[in-house]
Amino acid sequence: MRVLHILDHSIPLHSGYTFRTRSILREQQALGWDTFHVTGSKQGVCADLEEDVDGLHFYRTPAINGPLAKLPVLNQKAVIDGLTRRLSEIIPLIKPDVLHAHSPCLNAIAALRAGKKFGIPVVYEVRAFWEDAAVDHGTAKEFGLRYRVTRGLETYALKRVNAITTICEGLRKDIVQRGIAADKVTVIPNAVDIDKFSVGGIADLALKAKLGLQDKRLIGFIGSFYAYEGLDVLLRAFPLMLTHAPDLRVLLVGGGPQDGALRQLAKELRIDDKVIFTGRVPHEQVQQYYDLLDVLVYPRLSMRLTDLVTPLKPLEAMAQGRLLAASDVGGHLELIEDGKTGVLFKADDPQSLAQKVGTLMDAPQQWPALREAGRRYVETERNWPISVARYKQIYSRLTGLRGL
Repeated sequence: MRVLHILDHSIPLHSGYTFRTRSILREQQALGWDTFHVTGSKQGVCADLEEDVDGLHFYRTPAINGPLAKLPVLNQKAVIDGLTRRLSEIIPLIKPDVLHAHSPCLNAIAALRAGKKFGIPVVYEVRAFWEDAAVDHGTAKEFGLRYRVTRGLETYALKRVNAITTICEGLRKDIVQRGIAADKVTVIPNAVDIDKFSVGGIADLALKAKLGLQDKRLIGFIGSFYAYEGLDVLLRAFPLMLTHAPDLRVLLVGGGPQDGALRQLAKELRIDDKVIFTGRVPHEQVQQYYDLLDVLVYPRLSMRLTDLVTPLKPLEAMAQGRLLAASDVGGHLELIEDGKTGVLFKADDPQSLAQKVGTLMDAPQQWPALREAGRRYVETERNWPISVARYKQIYSRLTGLRGL
């Protein structure tokens, strides 16, 4: 089986998107399949048109330059056109059996063009809807003109590809509601590399002292500070928790668009001396900060994006046997069973967060069972060998190749 993966971006860039891709590629290769990989122009300027990163070989597409790069709509057409040209160069060299395009739909449309030209079936993997991501980033208004055009492009691609995969049930249901046959859509859920996560990490007391947190209990978040993560809800809940837990502190590890607003909110709430912003930390040091936290909090806001899409971070926390609390948005409900693998609080509600997290902090006798159940869940249901095995039936059906 020879599979050409068509990607928006990849490692060495760091994102949930690139890490999921890397895990899929490595597991497919472990199955004995030949995988090939091309990124579109959104990878950015690359010194060479081919690049080896972390044992994987990538074909790159030249970045868009000139007047089209700055023009709405036309710049997206340029992305499709550039990727289509690059596919026309690569496909005769590698002769893939399947074109596997990953979000956004620009990649799927380019793959459809190439698939038609060379007679190769196309799989489209939907990780999120482009239009909803644009709303969160502030580049489009929900159900505005740009939103509707983008949604139309997604639906256009979904109707024409040979098979669809997606990362969760929320997205699958939305796809089917667009008039797509249910048997055309397969869920390949997010998962974790179990071997990369161990249970029982011990807090680095020197680091804790360096942060001024000795003798403090810690709740917090590790990741990118986007608006939809709802970290403002965590900060608003914190004063309510301090009234009966004065030794509690909040540790926020990372950075992003909301960094400045969150720091300002902490000042306004007069908790800036009790909320520690570490800024971004090197990847190899992230584990040390996980080991400091008593409870990881994921307060995602309720919106289409978070109700439809399952995040990766809670799975990584469960793989480490961590305690976690999360808002009850749809994406979390697919991953976390309240009171069994974590606790859930009402989305957008600081008082609910304060009550549920406070109760968890005060009930250490419940912690071992929560930690064990979370780890068991990822071991049995959310690991990459189990997820990637689901591609076998899809590829076999499209290519006629048996015994994959």
